[in-house]
Amino acid sequence: MNSTISIVVETSRLCRHFHRVVLHVPELGEMDLPTAADTSIGIYFDPSASLGRTYTVRHCDRSGGLITVDVLLHGEGPGTSWAVGARRGDEVGIAHPGSRYRERPATDSQLLVCDMAGLPALARIIESVPQDADATAVVEVIDESDLDYLPQRTNVEVVTSVGTGNGVYATALIDLVTSIRDIARHSYCWFGGEAGSARAIRKYLRDELHWERGQFDALGYWRLNSEEWDRRYAAIGSRLFTAYQTALAEGMDERLAAEEYDVALEQAGL
Repeated sequence: MNSTISIVVETSRLCRHFHRVVLHVPELGEMDLPTAADTSIGIYFDPSASLGRTYTVRHCDRSGGLITVDVLLHGEGPGTSWAVGARRGDEVGIAHPGSRYRERPATDSQLLVCDMAGLPALARIIESVPQDADATAVVEVIDESDLDYLPQRTNVEVVTSVGTGNGVYATALIDLVTSIRDIARHSYCWFGGEAGSARAIRKYLRDELHWERGQFDALGYWRLNSEEWDRRYAAIGSRLFTAYQTALAEGMDERLAAEEYDVALEQAGL
């Protein structure tokens, strides 16, 4: 794996569930880092190893070579352990920058949906919504205080469910989205959260509301019962992923290929 070395320069606890880490990236100017509001990077906790996780770039200071990530703290996972234990001077590797969010014209209305894993991206998206546009944000959090993480904008309505989803409780995100009466006024939907919910959102928008594929981007940031899913994927996943790679090689748009790949996964019971 080729990664760019970065150095921890600052860490701080933002709130109960988020820890902030600021990285100095000397070669940031040479990275093909997107400017989209949900831009993400892979952070590898040991530059010489492959253990890492993907995080949203909460802030980016290109002139100063600084990247800020806000890490969701949950359980005893490797990302949580790295964030709370990170110290000034520690080195990590970063790689695989990417994004999916598509900025809409100022006259458009957006639907933004996420659980806590998507909060950093949602926060940055909210900050990017033009003043003469509007958006509805549907958010599922564990505790009421988690909502304080989000910036407040008069042109962004926030619909919340507290004490649901996030791998702790049953999710309410799908019910919240399907209960929006004027959903048709929105021209674009971004989703960031659990993979099963991402699939359900895509199916609802595509099959029930007949939205075009270009009107939504639904990303699975994590997966419920991931160990069981990984075990089942190991048996047939390589064949399905080969079909995805073939679609890209034949010129299919990355988003369309990803949609087709997810359909294939669902048909295979994954």
